[in-house]
Amino acid sequence: MENLVIDKPAVPQQSKVAPRKPKKVLVTGGDGYIGNVLAPRLLADGYDVTVMDTGFYRIAWLFHDGLDRPPILTRDIRSLTAEELRGFDAVIHLAELSNDPLCEHDEGLTMGINHLGSVALARAAKEAGVPRFLYASSCSVYGAAGEEAVTEVEPMRPQTAYARCKGLVERDVSAMADENFTPTFLRLATAFGASPRMRFDIVINNLAGLAWTTGKLTLSSDGTPWRPLVHVADISEAFVQVLKAPRERVHNEAFNVGADEQNYRIAELAETAAKVFPGCAVQLGGKSDDGRSYRVSFAKIRRHLPEFECKWTAERGFQQLRALFEHIDLTDEMFNAPPYTRLRQLGVLMRTKQVDSQLRWRTHAIL
Repeated sequence: MENLVIDKPAVPQQSKVAPRKPKKVLVTGGDGYIGNVLAPRLLADGYDVTVMDTGFYRIAWLFHDGLDRPPILTRDIRSLTAEELRGFDAVIHLAELSNDPLCEHDEGLTMGINHLGSVALARAAKEAGVPRFLYASSCSVYGAAGEEAVTEVEPMRPQTAYARCKGLVERDVSAMADENFTPTFLRLATAFGASPRMRFDIVINNLAGLAWTTGKLTLSSDGTPWRPLVHVADISEAFVQVLKAPRERVHNEAFNVGADEQNYRIAELAETAAKVFPGCAVQLGGKSDDGRSYRVSFAKIRRHLPEFECKWTAERGFQQLRALFEHIDLTDEMFNAPPYTRLRQLGVLMRTKQVDSQLRWRTHAIL
């Protein structure tokens, strides 16, 4: 996987027939952090939406936003068949084990779900005649990229199992592309912002929660690594714009999703948090063994999808979260509850034997 470059065929010529806007959309993992912002956005835009989700984090409901949501089917992507996917115009695939600590916990399981499971889902979608497949990839594929802003043609330098799987899925699904099957790879910057199905194990959300509940931010590193950030609402808009785009703009393309001005050093994010949460003290750590640091260029998505524009900055995201915490009276107990941290919640499900070692739900006799 080191220095992996994906060679893609030339962008197909524009069809003389006006493309049909995908209307019936399946969102895997749509009951999660991103999905609970994306799915209402799709409904509001007139799409017929179905969500498939394992439900691992369904207990994590931090606040009510009053929005309608589509039907939710409890499914494991590893069990989905072509027959279940037949009739959909597009699949948006979000359902994977997410974030680096969780994926490093069991690399074999991560590969089985995130790589092999995602490729099998794409293959089933193609067999079912689904014309578009939108995959939630990640800018983490760039790994240790240094100071220069990397583009989609740069070699991948994944540092973790999570990032390696993203690159492998892109490689294998890209090879499936043809005139009837259009995959698009959205390499998301690190997400942030409020979602009813909240996560506190991603950088801005975590810093905001710590600032609110403890009044101090102690970083484990010197704060120099770079991270690109993108609000969950802007992520949702990117998926919508890919769905709306003519096929030739997005066919077998990878897009970094974010904005050039939303590349930040970790220390800068901590300082912004302290500004939004007055009285919060910031303490930097020493040099970290974690080699991940990457700045990202988002020029390509602006060229191919000029309708897409990020509307959220890190500071505005911190302000949104502070307003939310005030509204719901966020406590330390709520902030640290297992459902809002992926690794903790799966640990609870495994310890209580609700799922087996392969993260499949157990059937209990009591039920």
